[in-house]
Amino acid sequence: MAHAYTPGLQVAQRTRYRARRVLPIEGDVLVEAGQKVQAEEIVARAELPGDIFPVNLANVLSVPPADVPTSLLKQEGDRIEVGEVIAITKGIFGFFKSEYAAKVAGRIETVSGVTGQMIVRGAPIPVEVRAYLTGEVVEVLPSEGCVIEAETTFVQGIFGIGGEAYGPIRMACAEHTEEFSPELIRDDMRGAIVIGGARVTGETVKRAIDAGVNAIISGGIDDADLKQALGYDLGVAITGTEKIGLTLIVTEGFGEIAMAERTFQLLAAHEGAAAACNGATQIRAGVMRPEIVIPLAAADEEAAAASKHVAAALEIGTPVRIIRDPHFGVLGEVAALPSEPQVLESGSKARVLEVKSASGQTLLVPRANVEIIGG
Repeated sequence: MAHAYTPGLQVAQRTRYRARRVLPIEGDVLVEAGQKVQAEEIVARAELPGDIFPVNLANVLSVPPADVPTSLLKQEGDRIEVGEVIAITKGIFGFFKSEYAAKVAGRIETVSGVTGQMIVRGAPIPVEVRAYLTGEVVEVLPSEGCVIEAETTFVQGIFGIGGEAYGPIRMACAEHTEEFSPELIRDDMRGAIVIGGARVTGETVKRAIDAGVNAIISGGIDDADLKQALGYDLGVAITGTEKIGLTLIVTEGFGEIAMAERTFQLLAAHEGAAAACNGATQIRAGVMRPEIVIPLAAADEEAAAASKHVAAALEIGTPVRIIRDPHFGVLGEVAALPSEPQVLESGSKARVLEVKSASGQTLLVPRANVEIIGG
């Protein structure tokens, strides 16, 4: 029979993960193929050109533009420091001299005898790319970066804010249905990736920031709590650049929603293990999901090969999540796939499936209203 295809999240106990780490401009790659790297190790480095600072020396020194080049004590390409006198006029009989002290540090890029302008290029801005993944460098991209591979436990979320974060896994909630409240934040969670259960509150996020937590992973968050954490309404479809003091990822969605038990147990099994996560989310073309990556200490190639397959087709027994009301967030398995379109409550016709929920209830929903939880 024909398969129905639907998007899905990956929740994999073991999978081969490839991280492509590249610089925004050409630079130096600091690793070699075959080298073992740690997640926070710098693998590539470059320098972005500094800011431009124009100075109208003709006006500052009160001289004609043609006299500016001869008034300079420095040449093009020379480095200057803040407060250093770099230009001085001849004055009248050695008196009434005017001088100019640099307001910024950098290098003199150009000096014009036509306009009297001097252009100072500020100090270069260093750009460093970390490995993100503890693993092996399998490919070096000359002057760009590298590709790193490792056997990992891999979990994708629904939504996140904040960029890359690192730290050991720490469990805050005892059950996947437990609300992640502020009192669950402990002193030993400083620098950690903390796993909650159900909804995480805005107060919990604030408490975690104060405690030095690097990242929070939980089932859901209310829109009001997200606004409280950010300080503003999020109105774009791309995240990852937010600077709130930590990375926040929700695995299920918005509102009072618990983390999937499978996801919770998978993360709990790695408590204490070093992990990396990224809250960057893009829901437009070129979908990008927030993720949690936990490198595995030992690689079992046969087990890895068995887990590389991510379900893309709806089949009997496929784990799914309902992503539309009135059953939003319900987890279950595909119980039946009727071949003929059926009339929905709205009066329209659509292909449907039966979902057997974790509570044992059987729900009839359109196939477009579910996503696969694969791994």
